[in-house]
Amino acid sequence: METITDKASSIVTEAQARQYREEGWFVLERVLPEDQLELLRGLAQTAMDRADAEMDAAAVDMLGLNHRGRRYFVSGLAEQEPSLRSFLFGDLMADICRATLGPDVFQFVEQFVIKAADKNSAFSWHQDSGFVHEDHEPYLTCWIALDDVTEENGSVYLLPYSRAGVRSYVKHFHDEATNDKVGYFGDDPGTPLVVPAGSIACFSSVVFHRSGPNLTQDLRRVYLAQYSSEVIRTKDGTQAWEGPEEFLRNGERV
Repeated sequence: METITDKASSIVTEAQARQYREEGWFVLERVLPEDQLELLRGLAQTAMDRADAEMDAAAVDMLGLNHRGRRYFVSGLAEQEPSLRSFLFGDLMADICRATLGPDVFQFVEQFVIKAADKNSAFSWHQDSGFVHEDHEPYLTCWIALDDVTEENGSVYLLPYSRAGVRSYVKHFHDEATNDKVGYFGDDPGTPLVVPAGSIACFSSVVFHRSGPNLTQDLRRVYLAQYSSEVIRTKDGTQAWEGPEEFLRNGERV
């Protein structure tokens, strides 16, 4: 049985773990092995194809947060793809989860976020928790860059706790034009994450972030893997928000 990772051998340094506690985020550059990077890139195309098929069936060009040919938010692919499950529950993600969430972890949500060339493909300031509700412990988002990310192709911008002035859930408002939820209306532009493919930005679900439009001719592909320290339930507490799956118990993989 796998044992708890020794801090000295963790890919997450103590300084990074402290930054996560104090400011809500840190970045691991070029940590994804090439075979895993190519796996996720291939599945990103599968995700876009499935989203387009759903919009075809509904005879629309916008469905939920998906805008045909512009941006895609596709969840649930791991249910049909064993190779993706192997990544979600693999050694790398276990190491990151232990360093940020502790010994008891559930896999919460996984999602491909893809921007095509489109000057209108920006995404508004929000907390990931803003898409859930206020009654849960902050969870972990692992924002995995599948392409080199620049400000020109739609980098994510983070607002650390000390600059946002908050480190807890904030009520969000629905933007009817885009279906975005918006929770920050200040003038701080945030810190852009300019990172090479294979990097992982790790941030708390209560860290405000946004992303710019993709002004290049290439896709900007990201995979989000999210984990929690508890089973996050619906607002009324009657059922799980998503189908959480236990990942770590007392630091060991289940």
